[in-house]
Amino acid sequence: MTFSGFGEHAVEFYDGLLADNSKAYWDDNLRLYREHVRQPMEALLAELTSEFGPDFGEGKVFRPYRDVRFAKDKTPYKTHCGAVIEQGRGGGAFYVELSSAGLRVGGGCFHLESDQLARYRQAVDTEVHGAALERILAKLRKTGWEIAGDVLRTRPRGYAEEHPRLGLLKHRSLYAVRSWEPDDTLHERACLDRVRRAWRQVRDFNEWARDHVGSSEKPRR
Repeated sequence: MTFSGFGEHAVEFYDGLLADNSKAYWDDNLRLYREHVRQPMEALLAELTSEFGPDFGEGKVFRPYRDVRFAKDKTPYKTHCGAVIEQGRGGGAFYVELSSAGLRVGGGCFHLESDQLARYRQAVDTEVHGAALERILAKLRKTGWEIAGDVLRTRPRGYAEEHPRLGLLKHRSLYAVRSWEPDDTLHERACLDRVRRAWRQVRDFNEWARDHVGSSEKPRR
């Protein structure tokens, strides 16, 4: 599969879905989703997997349907199309997303189970691995990445207030993201180069997560 850009109606499709997140809209516009969003995303991922897959696992495009069983928001469809290369959630991920807002890429630990969180904090607590993570994140910030995640309001139990990396220890998830608003590049093969360059920049972060956090050993729910 050769990626030549997302379809010209890809952003328009998600603009419409934001306005009318219904089965009727989805059914009426299913061809647009398949041809302008899903197929290009699959082609993009297929071309990137040869470089990023061997060390990080399988690539997949996420399903468009929301899990609404326990959600207050019962709208049935996701308002974005996401794809990822990862071994398991939390242990480093190469992520890409298309929506009406444009293109978004990311990497790191988007979700941490309790066993992963324990390993993450153990690594951050050490001078060698914790300082290495600080350097990686500082470099990403300098090159335009936003560092985000779920953060505790107070210090985690067992760590002192004066810990030099208390800010990192408070994280219950930690990831880097950057975005581009809709532009011509989104619909061109150059979009592949944009994602590839971004994923190369976040590779060190993902390698740190792979080596020091890894996949969860807890059963999938």
